[in-house]
Amino acid sequence: MPFTKIYIHCVWSTKNRFPFLNSIHLRQKVWDHIKENAIKKEIYLDFISGYSDHCHCLISLGNNQTIQKTIQLLKGESSYWINKNQLTKDKFEWQDEYFAVSVSESIVDKVRDYIKNQEEHHKKKTFQDEYNEFMIKFGFTNL
Repeated sequence: MPFTKIYIHCVWSTKNRFPFLNSIHLRQKVWDHIKENAIKKEIYLDFISGYSDHCHCLISLGNNQTIQKTIQLLKGESSYWINKNQLTKDKFEWQDEYFAVSVSESIVDKVRDYIKNQEEHHKKKTFQDEYNEFMIKFGFTNL
């Protein structure tokens, strides 16, 4: 039996970064549902949070899971569920693109705290600013 522990910090936004998730109550409902769905799909979702226009997850991949498939399962099912339950006024969609980086076990607590504090964090910084910082910090672009 293989033993793996591969932490990934994943971030994805709503379609066109529209603030569909515009209340704390709605966000918590969506995050709770994504957690429940992850359990059913045997995805180890360590922590989830976000803001009105995006979602952060800390995931530990199983030995037979890929980043792409895992994120597809979480995003696809959650957007279906949001629309089925008419939780938003307009048709809800996640953006196709996503951000995913590996996380050393030595800083898992730090990443978890960062994800946990999204509400406070985004009182001071927009998602676009956060996105630009990630792109530069992790070498995806030199904005």
